[in-house]
Amino acid sequence: MLNQEDFINRLHKIFNHYGLTAATFSDEIKVPRSSISHLLSGRNKPSLEFVLKIVDTYKEVSMEWLLYGKESFPKAKHVDTSVSTKPKSDLFSDVEKSKSEELVEEKSSLEKEQKKTTLSEIERIVIFYKNGSFKEYLDKD
Repeated sequence: MLNQEDFINRLHKIFNHYGLTAATFSDEIKVPRSSISHLLSGRNKPSLEFVLKIVDTYKEVSMEWLLYGKESFPKAKHVDTSVSTKPKSDLFSDVEKSKSEELVEEKSSLEKEQKKTTLSEIERIVIFYKNGSFKEYLDKD
């Protein structure tokens, strides 16, 4: 049987691991924010659909761990030792390619901005991510 308090604690571990708030988590798994609130308060129990959305969205979360605390989180990554005949460019999934492209674009735009502004004029740089987190780089002078 599912221990609701333990389930809630595991949800908090997911939030911390991915740097999420309850609101960004609900947006990412595409459920109403009130559903998360009711779950975290203990008012409602998780539905099978809710659990499936979590494990489908976050590949490092196993259903066994989420429901019962068995296995580990994040999931141990499977290492494929077989030799692939595909070219290296085909080995990346569409998601990895898009993330890589985003990073290249971000770096390119930062380099363009750096050329426009001399380093002595920069006080800090803040990068905001879609999940609500950010990184801040301050001038050490």
